[in-house]
Amino acid sequence: MLFIITGLSGAGKSTALHALEDLGFFCTDNLPVAMLGQWAENMKQNEYSAAVGLDIRSTENPVLLHQALSNMREDVQWKIIFINADDEVLQRRFSTLKRRHPHFPDLGLDRAIESERIALTPLLHQADMVLDSSRLSPYQLSDLVESFWRKQKETLNKKRSLVCSLVSFSYQRGLPSGADMVVDLRFLPNPHYEPDLAPLTGKDSLVQDYFQKFEDVTLAEDKLKDWLLFIWPRLVSERKRYFTLAFGCSGGRHRSVYMTERIAAWLEEQDMSVPIVRHRELGDIK
Repeated sequence: MLFIITGLSGAGKSTALHALEDLGFFCTDNLPVAMLGQWAENMKQNEYSAAVGLDIRSTENPVLLHQALSNMREDVQWKIIFINADDEVLQRRFSTLKRRHPHFPDLGLDRAIESERIALTPLLHQADMVLDSSRLSPYQLSDLVESFWRKQKETLNKKRSLVCSLVSFSYQRGLPSGADMVVDLRFLPNPHYEPDLAPLTGKDSLVQDYFQKFEDVTLAEDKLKDWLLFIWPRLVSERKRYFTLAFGCSGGRHRSVYMTERIAAWLEEQDMSVPIVRHRELGDIK
């Protein structure tokens, strides 16, 4: 199994590589793009699980990196993970560490981040999985990378062709990046206004019992399942390998968490996917 780790400077590429290294991957960082083919062939011949970190340091022209990955993907079955983050988060990280931007040191920090983001946009679109580290600790990012690898391995072992990620989130903190489909659940009853339920989450049995009393909640869940049954074979026929479904509510603790857990369990019961589940506002990944 081969992984390409790429993304923006300061977003957490090294953290992602270290997470895979801890899992026994052979990891190489900042490999020149001219050596990529030879590296991949060597990893395949030795049957290594391997990961390589690539960014715009790997070539003088970022377009060449995008083209090289596109051309070589016909012969090398690797997965590309792109580590992303918001501009203000990257600026804060560089300012805290008192580091200059490694790729555009002569530009101001905001312009350097913007230039790198533009240069790497083709790679972002080519990625199999986009991970936004803006609101993640290094440990949470590592856990997400590890979960992605383990679910990818389970999917390959069971010969499934589509990896599904489910994310719960709060609209107050913005949409999760990389979502293919977003479902707004703010129309459902809100247990936040029930004193006994407010401190709990959608993973707690009392909150689950609360939701199951409402016909609208059950109806919404059934319609989501019908929709997924409709689109799933079509996603597979389009050779889509990764699908991210996000559920949002006001606080990201009750309605979105409940529906994420319900749909995740159902996908496994239907043998459609072994989903990666992330509750963004709870800091919970599995």
